[in-house]
Amino acid sequence: MRALKQVVLATGNPGKAREMESLLGDGFETLPQANFEVVSPAETGASFLENALLKARHAAALSGLPAIGDDSGLEVDALDGAPGIFSARYAGIDANDEMNVAKLLTQLREVPVGRRQARFRCVAVYVRSADDPSPVIVEGAWEGSIALIAKGQGGFGYDPVFIDRDSGSTAAELDAKAKNARSHRGQAMQSLKLKLAALPD
Repeated sequence: MRALKQVVLATGNPGKAREMESLLGDGFETLPQANFEVVSPAETGASFLENALLKARHAAALSGLPAIGDDSGLEVDALDGAPGIFSARYAGIDANDEMNVAKLLTQLREVPVGRRQARFRCVAVYVRSADDPSPVIVEGAWEGSIALIAKGQGGFGYDPVFIDRDSGSTAAELDAKAKNARSHRGQAMQSLKLKLAALPD
């Protein structure tokens, strides 16, 4: 029987860690970076890819194990792609989900329903070690729009105000299975699973 791949999840966000673990599924022994007392580094990259690599290499360096890092965010067309890489700290460095959502809705207060298109974007990377010269890189995008008010109790982040283009429900109204089948992170992790399965042991 093939041994499980041990991999550190390079995130300090419990909601994201649960999603990543669920999406990777069988075949991986996922270990949260907190198990190794890893604190997430400052996200100083200028792109989702740079931040994902920064987090993965940091976790791999401190744990001594392969690591998966992702950086994701919300891009709103009417805001020229903001909040983008600043999604987690849109309302300030110490902002929580509710503060970020409140700022977003305020910024879009005068934008009509037909012009509130947006997407979640995710870039995920797998590094074998901190100095891995050829990391595995995957991406995913989830198209939708921004609601006028928050709806739903599930998910985290901007989920209560992100309307899935196909179902018309907010991400927070979808159950975990439906969300994972549609989401940016679901797409990225599915691609990552396929690529990792093809790697030599």
